[in-house]
Parts: sequence; structure tokens; C-alpha cells
Amino acid sequence: MSQHIRVETSDGVCRIRIDRAEKKNALDRAMYRALDDALSRADADPSVGCILFCGSPGAFSAGNDIADFVAFTGSDRPMGELMDFLHTLAGVGKPMIAAVDGLAIGIGTTLLLHCDLVYATPRSLFRTPFSDLGIVPEAASSLLGPLAMGHQRAFALLVMGETWDAEKAREAGLVLSVVVDAEADGEAAARRLAAKPREAVRIGRDLLRATPDAVRERIVLEADHFQERLRSLEAQAAFAAFLTRG
Repeated sequence: MSQHIRVETSDGVCRIRIDRAEKKNALDRAMYRALDDALSRADADPSVGCILFCGSPGAFSAGNDIADFVAFTGSDRPMGELMDFLHTLAGVGKPMIAAVDGLAIGIGTTLLLHCDLVYATPRSLFRTPFSDLGIVPEAASSLLGPLAMGHQRAFALLVMGETWDAEKAREAGLVLSVVVDAEADGEAAARRLAAKPREAVRIGRDLLRATPDAVRERIVLEADHFQERLRSLEAQAAFAAFLTRG
């Protein structure tokens, strides 16, 4: 487990908070394990009607912890914890909401495509620097991105690696609302959802979303490309440059 993932449940809402502010909420393997466990427990808990993802002031998540990620690229399952979390994420049957304040980079952005509602503060920034790192989109974003935003906007975000402010993300359909206090608005929405008839919400949600099997299939396809790219000279050079800059 990880001390950087905090979980609290009340009023039908499970709040999963990423809390590693000194690293701008970059996710390491232990954090992915904790996220996977928290999400599995929340989905199985009959008292939970909605799941709310939060970060710290100024950072939802800066993405993968690159140093941690590179250190384990030679293991048998270099993306094991991430893959476990993503497969769990794809199968969650309860509504998920995200409250974004500040940085949402890499998985900090692609996670949002799995959420049913996303609120963001005006200072939020969204970017997926996959191509710059010599790698490819993950978390089924290559499937969910075009469905949510259309091909051109998804390409601009996921392949071009454009940086979007909160208003641009709202215009693209990644974010529902730009608000002063994203966590307060996310909490209010989560409580409203948790108070509604659960089965009606579940069926309505399922009708609107891509099937879990399709999402998992894309997660695996992306991961195959991702792991191949990790061994490429392009990615090795990009990671080395990133770590040198850091």
C-alpha cells in the first residue's frame, strides 16, 4: 500500500485522493497498487454510490513517476501495477467523478476519460507528452479520446501533445465545467448521484459508455506498443533527457 493514496467514504461517496504533493502527485508502482485496491473496494462496497478522484492543491497528477518507471522497465511485468489498475478502472460499475486543480499530465489526463464528470479550476493544465517521450497513448485513451472529443482534438492532445488550459479542455469535451472550487463541485455532484436510485444510474451509465471488454482490449493493444516503445532508442534517449533535466 502507499501512504500517498488517501481514501475516505461518507454520504455514499468514496473519495480517492492522490496526495504526494512534493512530487506533484506523480504516480509510482506502490501508488498504482493502492489505487487499484481502493477502486476495487469502492466498486464492491454497497454503501458507495459514486467515486470521486481528487488531487492536491495545484496538482491532480503529474503522471507517471519517470524515475520509478524507468527503474523497472527490465522486470517481467514493467507495467504490472499500472495494467492492474487500468483493467480495474475499465470495469468499474459505479459513476466516477474527477476534481482537477492544477497539473493533469499523462495518466493525470487519460484517467479523466474514464470519468463520467470532470470539474476543473481555471489554473488547471492538461497534457499528454507521449510522443515527446518516444511512447504511445495509454489507458485506452486512443479509444476513449476520439469518442469524447472527435479525432482531431484527440490527435492534438494525445499525439501532438498540445497543452490545454481548462477552458480549452472544456471546449473539447474533456471537462464538464470550469469552476472556482472543483472539489466542492465534484463533491456536490457525487452526493447527488449517490442519492439517486443506484440500479437506474448503473444502467443509464452503461448505455452511454464503451463496453468494458472494448476498453480492456484497447488497454492491452496500447500496452503492447507501449512496452515495445520503451525499448526503443527514441524512448531511451527521451527518458534520459527528461531525467537529466529533472
